[in-house]
Amino acid sequence: MSEQFVSHIRRDAEGQLQERPLVEHLRAVAAMAADFASGFGARDWGEAAGRWHDLGKMQSAWQTYLRSHYRDDVHEAEPASRVPHALAGAQYAERELGLLGRLLAYVIAGHHAGLPDFHSSDAGAHGTLRIRFEQAQRIPARDELALALENCAHLPADILARPDLKPDAARMASGKGCELELSLWLRMLFSCLVDADFLDAEAFLDPQRHVLRPRLPEAAELLPAFDVWMAAKTAGAKPTPVNRVRAEVLMACREAGRAKRFESGIYSLTVPTGGGKTLASLAFALEHAKAHGKRRVIYAIPFTSIIEQTAQVFRDVFASLPDGTVIEHHSNLDPDKQPGGSHLAAENWDGPLVVTTNVQLFESLFAARTSRCRKLHNLVDSVIVLDEAQQLPPAFLAPIAQTLRLLARHYGVTVLLCTATQPKLDTQHDAFGRVVFPGIDATCEIIPDPTDLYARLKRVYVTLPARDAPRPSWEALADELRTHDCVLTIVNTRQDAHDLYTAIGPDAGAVHLSARMCAEHRADVIASIRQHLQAKREGKDSLPLRVVSTTLVEAGVDLDFPVVYRALAGLDAIAQAAGRCNREGRLPALGQVVVFRPETERGRGELREARDIARELIESGRVRDALAPETFADYFHLLYSRAARNPGGLDAKEIIRLLTPDPRDCAMAFRTAADRFHLIDEKDQTTVIVRYARDDAMRDQLEAWLGALAKDPSQRWVYRKLQRFGVGIPKYEFEQLLRDGRISPIAGLFVAVDGTYDARTGLIGVQQALAPDRLVW
Repeated sequence: MSEQFVSHIRRDAEGQLQERPLVEHLRAVAAMAADFASGFGARDWGEAAGRWHDLGKMQSAWQTYLRSHYRDDVHEAEPASRVPHALAGAQYAERELGLLGRLLAYVIAGHHAGLPDFHSSDAGAHGTLRIRFEQAQRIPARDELALALENCAHLPADILARPDLKPDAARMASGKGCELELSLWLRMLFSCLVDADFLDAEAFLDPQRHVLRPRLPEAAELLPAFDVWMAAKTAGAKPTPVNRVRAEVLMACREAGRAKRFESGIYSLTVPTGGGKTLASLAFALEHAKAHGKRRVIYAIPFTSIIEQTAQVFRDVFASLPDGTVIEHHSNLDPDKQPGGSHLAAENWDGPLVVTTNVQLFESLFAARTSRCRKLHNLVDSVIVLDEAQQLPPAFLAPIAQTLRLLARHYGVTVLLCTATQPKLDTQHDAFGRVVFPGIDATCEIIPDPTDLYARLKRVYVTLPARDAPRPSWEALADELRTHDCVLTIVNTRQDAHDLYTAIGPDAGAVHLSARMCAEHRADVIASIRQHLQAKREGKDSLPLRVVSTTLVEAGVDLDFPVVYRALAGLDAIAQAAGRCNREGRLPALGQVVVFRPETERGRGELREARDIARELIESGRVRDALAPETFADYFHLLYSRAARNPGGLDAKEIIRLLTPDPRDCAMAFRTAADRFHLIDEKDQTTVIVRYARDDAMRDQLEAWLGALAKDPSQRWVYRKLQRFGVGIPKYEFEQLLRDGRISPIAGLFVAVDGTYDARTGLIGVQQALAPDRLVW
């Protein structure tokens, strides 16, 4: 082929074709990937992956395929088929470097489709790396490398040169590292290649989009703005006991962040709810970034119900800094509300402060897809704050713990486990002394005396149910709640919330909150509750306020009630509920928290086990103070010990086995592990888009979005808009609603028809008697 080999083609503003030479693309991606990988000592690996990742584009058929989309004088031989190109570089790496080359092969072969399994897996053998290699050798028409090398004379020698790779990967491939060490390293290398490839292609194909990417400061540069904001905030604060303790917590976190002895590692911050741990943990992260050269802070939160609240607080703190300083990344995100180019920075977390969910963080760390893995190399030299660390799911605790240790040991990451109820994550042994959970034993608490702190921040008295306490009916409980003018009741399931709300009645001031309401609806109701509470404190509202909620208000939602009732649950859940009571210490006496055994005890799996362990500890008399730090040591020891005895133990999906390399052929199952690693199991759930509208303008807007989608399903921005109007329901219920004509399909979505959404309780489901114990939390 006499024409120059190209990697991409685009039309410019004048309609003229612009071509990117393939060699330029390979060199640019190699340089960028090498720079990214240098953060964890893999510069040569990143450079080699970049040079070889698109060797398959040397195929004459691929060049014809690309040009056929832009030029009338070039016709593709098989226009219906896309010419593959990702395997050639993988073949070349293995041919030149043997087993070390196989490591590069995973990365290169997956740079579009995602990291593959080597052998057959849950998805079958089709598409595995081994099968693709064998097909290339067996079927000449599929041998991408041979077809590409027919034109290798057109490539400069440096592109095909063998790199001098360091032996670290060889040690990990031999099995001498810990089980997940090599798979994490490869996923990091994959991230470097994928992000470099995306960014370089974007700069050529969509330069207008590329220039929108913000050029933001590093984490340490945020500290002066944080200091100014905190000084203004504390200057007007009243010298209450709660505020004095918050000031001490903040100072302790600042001092720990500055301390040289707190290098990259795993630390804990144990602060009772209401102790100011959100801003204090951020202070630690920023001070630590300055003292130890960390580039960014990742603030991970377990619940989408509070992430927007936290992100807004951080945006207020850094309002004086460029738009996009705070990157918010989660499933309920409205991209139009993101300032500047922060929605672009969310793609690869290229910013100083990222507020995200545990789902985004951990599922990315075990992902195979390019879009999920792309951000991982930006975790290097960062501070990861895990808010509400007790929410780490026991079924995935072993692979999560091992990965956190590896991040701290090899990637310059500092992890801060931040909670009021610190989980017990040390190594667990069985009765014979065998390790059943290789935990995190090196954690160091950054608060000098959490027990003393708890005693000084005590603002509530918790009443626990006696062994022989009766189970009140919902009606009897409603009667009791009506004796309180302002009360929050937290129950365990959506069904319980519906039943108790109905028993109290909206005429008696009942307000309902559950996940049967879409995110937009819940945000409006929480804002309304805050307004009512503020009006009551100021003596401007004499109407009763009796909120009935599922657990979505427990962790971090800033509500302050004088009385809180909590259905029996895990002790960590009880402590979180107590954090919504007398939060600011304004009451003349202790707030009242009442734990009760509900009329029905629904819930399955980990939720049921946590509740049963709490009941056992309470009824045995081992819980003297439900909120004391020592109480949670016993609780989490029992919780994790029993989880370890379940099928699969603390690695229920066998993630570690799937990602442990076979020393004979370095076989790993990246795609299968990613398919299994889901912190929220949604396989029995279906999302329904609901017609919630707070006013006529929102209703018109919602209908306009649905109408636009019906006309043109390719408008992805509409799908993002509609995420905040989704409600997840069990599939059995979805199927019944579909049969009843209460849901209609629109452009691949399922939309509730008019009259199927209640302005108070959310999506109206099938008859309540239909398998209510299967309703999810």
